[in-house]
Amino acid sequence: MSHPRELNGSRLHDWAARAVAELSARRAEINALNVFPVPDADTGSNMAHTMEAALAESGRLAGEPSVGEVARALAVGSVRGARGNSGLVLSQVLRAIANSTNHGNVDGTCIAESLTLAVQLVDRAIAEPVEGTVITVLRAAAIAAEAAEAAGSDLHEVVSSAVDAARTALANTPSQLDVLREAGVVDAGGAGFVVLLEALLAEIEGAAAAASTAPEPGSVGPQLEVMFFFDGDLGTLESALAGLGDSLVIARAEETSGRVHIHSHTAGRVIEKAFAQGGVSDLRIEVLPDAPQVATPRRVVVAVTPPGSVADLYREAGAVVVAPGEDVVSDILSGVRNSSAQELILLPNGLLDHRQLVSVERATHAFEQSITIVPTGRLVSGIAALSVHDAQAPVGVAAYTMSEAAASMRTATLSAEDITTTVEDAVEAACRTLLAEGGEHVILLTGTQVDVEKLDEALRVDVMAYPADGLGHLVEIGVE
Repeated sequence: MSHPRELNGSRLHDWAARAVAELSARRAEINALNVFPVPDADTGSNMAHTMEAALAESGRLAGEPSVGEVARALAVGSVRGARGNSGLVLSQVLRAIANSTNHGNVDGTCIAESLTLAVQLVDRAIAEPVEGTVITVLRAAAIAAEAAEAAGSDLHEVVSSAVDAARTALANTPSQLDVLREAGVVDAGGAGFVVLLEALLAEIEGAAAAASTAPEPGSVGPQLEVMFFFDGDLGTLESALAGLGDSLVIARAEETSGRVHIHSHTAGRVIEKAFAQGGVSDLRIEVLPDAPQVATPRRVVVAVTPPGSVADLYREAGAVVVAPGEDVVSDILSGVRNSSAQELILLPNGLLDHRQLVSVERATHAFEQSITIVPTGRLVSGIAALSVHDAQAPVGVAAYTMSEAAASMRTATLSAEDITTTVEDAVEAACRTLLAEGGEHVILLTGTQVDVEKLDEALRVDVMAYPADGLGHLVEIGVE
């Protein structure tokens, strides 16, 4: 099979689009590998965002730009938009490609020179390089590419050699870094770099395939859901995307801007067309349910609760639990990041102050997870909200339903000073006040023994009591 001996500006841009699609689709997978230097589960996200920034800069070029112009745009965009340690490393790789395209199109010699220069740039950028990380994988790819180029290999053979060496080096990273071996994973940054090289190889090999016959049945990749905000001619974009997938929806914000949604087996082509037609932002790609997926939740519900039996109750209902206190914001963010979820619903349960709520919102925006705060003023309100959470519903719909459930619950608390006779008598009196406006269910969180049958009979409604320690009061009551 013949392959192109070099890539021009258009093909280099196509590779960048393909790399964005692949990194975005495997974002959660790479995030899950992230244990070094800190286990913050963001390497996949950072590399995807950095490559998106590079592609966006390239997409702004007019006409038919040269390979040098595209390479420089990719480098500038990636440096400006780099996120995290892994994003900075990726930006140096693109910078090396830009520096190596001065003599013409991207060929085998250019790739070998680029990878060698990238090793030097990354070594200079990282204060204390550590073996068993992306630098090790990059160096292996560079050595293999240099050897192949010296032997007279063409572009395809040079890139193939680099990919093979990078895969082998990645597989060996756990033997070089104790933290990887203990976690049973390979290096996340190295994995992202391998995806980048594999996308380049696929772009080279895809040229001949596209010019020959249609793919065999069943040979297409997984279907992906591609979403982005677009600024430009929406009619032209709709025509360009019509044959690239199904479930195409364009929700117009104005006549020249809107949110675009499509299911496609060729996400790279979708992204390429979009960037060619106008401005693209907030790009998101997810693997659809009928395709292989990494076991990671789309959404996580975080509940602030005191430690103990109430926390256990929330955990059993599916929430991630964090304890109130000075470190609560950090604990909330750690819970979200460790899950790799993209959506967060927070139940503050009256245990976060305004400053803490604002800190959570700002931090999660920076980390790219979306956050929705359901205003639960009591622990019983949070239980009501959690009981109606629909994990399959869009986050806005789910949060609205939860907020309605929390708002419809009338609450009260009883402290030891409120008990003048028996606990049951005090609870009954408080419940009657709350039930005066109607209600069918009573939920009790109590740190003491309560006769539920006696309350059932006296109030003539369903009463459910849960043991609760660490409340700060004796009994918390919710009526709905």
